[in-house]
Amino acid sequence: MAFMTIRTFATTLLGATAFALSLPAAHAQEQQPSALGRAWNDTRSATTNAWDKTKDGTVKAWDKTKSGTEKAWDKTKSGTEKTWDKTRDGADNAWDKTKSGSEKAWDKTKSGTEKTWDKTRDGADNAWDKTKAGSEKAWDKTKSGTRDAADSTKNWTKRAGQKVGKWGQDAGKDIHDTFTGDSSK
Repeated sequence: MAFMTIRTFATTLLGATAFALSLPAAHAQEQQPSALGRAWNDTRSATTNAWDKTKDGTVKAWDKTKSGTEKAWDKTKSGTEKTWDKTRDGADNAWDKTKSGSEKAWDKTKSGTEKTWDKTRDGADNAWDKTKAGSEKAWDKTKSGTRDAADSTKNWTKRAGQKVGKWGQDAGKDIHDTFTGDSSK
């Protein structure tokens, strides 16, 4: 019994007291049926009346509680639906912004990637042209240097041969002069 009013409590207490007092009188009814019978009937009537009032008060309290609970639920349900609608709309808006932002970000990324690719390709072409030109110059220098070295080696060999030949003549003459005794230099 969730809600018990003071009046309901007092009525119940009074009925219980009357019932308790009537018990000895009920046994006495066998000895004096008329006076005790009336007391018993009065007590039983008061107890029944008290019980009916308690029962009615409980039903009324339940009806009030049920009605209040239904009203509270209706308010909660209505508020929940409104909150859900706001949440759903907010989520939809957030999704639309995210999707739009993602598309813009993708477009920027794609555009930036294309620009980067173009720069990389142009840079690679320029680097190849420079490398090719540098390689051609290096080849030309190597070829020219190799020719110069070959010519220089040929001239050196020719001069060295001439010197070796002259040395051989001088040595041969010195040997000849030594054995012949001719030293006319």
